[in-house]
Amino acid sequence: MKWTRLLGFLVLAFAAGLPAWADMYGFTNITHNNASDAAAGEAQLSFNVSDLGGGLIQFEFLNVGQLLMSITDIYFDDNKHDTFANISAITNGSGVSFSVGARPRDLPGGNAVNFETTPGLSADSNSPVQSNGVNPGEFVRLRLALKQGLTFADVIARLNSAALRVGIHVQGFDCGGSESFVNNPGPPPVPAPAAALLGAVGLIVARRWRESI
Repeated sequence: MKWTRLLGFLVLAFAAGLPAWADMYGFTNITHNNASDAAAGEAQLSFNVSDLGGGLIQFEFLNVGQLLMSITDIYFDDNKHDTFANISAITNGSGVSFSVGARPRDLPGGNAVNFETTPGLSADSNSPVQSNGVNPGEFVRLRLALKQGLTFADVIARLNSAALRVGIHVQGFDCGGSESFVNNPGPPPVPAPAAALLGAVGLIVARRWRESI
């Protein structure tokens, strides 16, 4: 039928514009310096992981909300030091300025969850750190090079099993304090574009099926 061919074409065209794969993760607070700041950070901060191909994985850190807070340090705990070779590039969003190598060298408060920063896998905002960090509405993207023989699926499996963990130090809360967070393990939610596409396809198929009987 013509409508099925058209639908298939639209799905393929839409999918062609999406990243090869992308998963989103939230954070859990580990320092508990201030209950309100901890809850706000968990609600407002996240990162997504995308497969760029050619052995490159992108981590995009987001601050989606209006409450004051700034991601100033990013750390990776690669349990066996066998996932990533290095941070190969950083893309700073407007108003953001990050460089490879975080100070302090280890995630503040990370000892509470046995978080051990892997050498060479950290970054932080340049001075002045809060204004150059990831503030509300901003982002920073870190491109990491996979070690030979690994795939994007390996990265997701290790994130989900906590064999690979991501930590962030966040400053500039309204009360003037700071907090540290570690990513939530476990299967992430279906990416919003994919969920929307599946929902739209389902509605169209159901409507056309009813019209054909």
